[in-house]
Amino acid sequence: MEFRYFQPAEALKPYIKHYYVFESAGNAFYEDTVFPSGDMEIIFNLGSGVWECFGHSSFLPNPAVELWGQITKPLRIRSTGSHTMLGVRFFTHSSAFFLEDEIGVFNDRVSDLADILGSDITHLHHRLLETGQAIERVAILDGFFTRKLLRASKKERQLQKVARIVSSITNDPTENNISNVADRYGVTTRYLHKLVYQHTGLSPKHVDKIHRFQTSLRLIGRQSLPLTSVAYDAGYFDQSHFIRDFKAFTGLTPSAYLDNLSSLNQLLAH
Repeated sequence: MEFRYFQPAEALKPYIKHYYVFESAGNAFYEDTVFPSGDMEIIFNLGSGVWECFGHSSFLPNPAVELWGQITKPLRIRSTGSHTMLGVRFFTHSSAFFLEDEIGVFNDRVSDLADILGSDITHLHHRLLETGQAIERVAILDGFFTRKLLRASKKERQLQKVARIVSSITNDPTENNISNVADRYGVTTRYLHKLVYQHTGLSPKHVDKIHRFQTSLRLIGRQSLPLTSVAYDAGYFDQSHFIRDFKAFTGLTPSAYLDNLSSLNQLLAH
């Protein structure tokens, strides 16, 4: 199993956190659980393997081009076969630049991006399949998303505002940070909630919760701090608060997770 990361073109850096290539060889069976990250992703499947997500009462095969909405609870996944996957990871707010639908409709599901964006995505997927080198595939994605960004220029100012708001929310660890942020931008908390939800699929409080949770995952992955220090450094005000949120997002207590560290989730907590 190998992850490689690539930076997007300069114009795309405010919107795309990174591209990545995931490769696994052989015909091994793999099963894991994906946790909330706060970011949406697109994944192009370029190998022969099969990925599945658990939905309702059974595992369902993922489409060739996956749009991962905001994951707000643990999501079980499994795979068989060898894989080459090319991923696009957006910032919390920025998938709104190429999607016309309200972002929240994609929450807790993996959608077929070709159903949403049509033949452009089918053609893009074929081009990526015909191109063997990762750096060339990244260049193709840069071109595709740069064109999308140019067509979405009317959204740019609003997206920049939401980016600043999300940054303020995640950088302020105080109990009443949402009220503080609303005051800072001269808006009501109700309008702040609406603006953030429209662009992220999450409420401001949920953005804050997932950010703290992801911080705790990274700290736990270092395996150098006691859990009490992890809770404090991640912005939790007491241990019970930390345990409650962590269990809601993983289905495990922090100590149980520490005993069963997942290589996939540690790679994704990036």
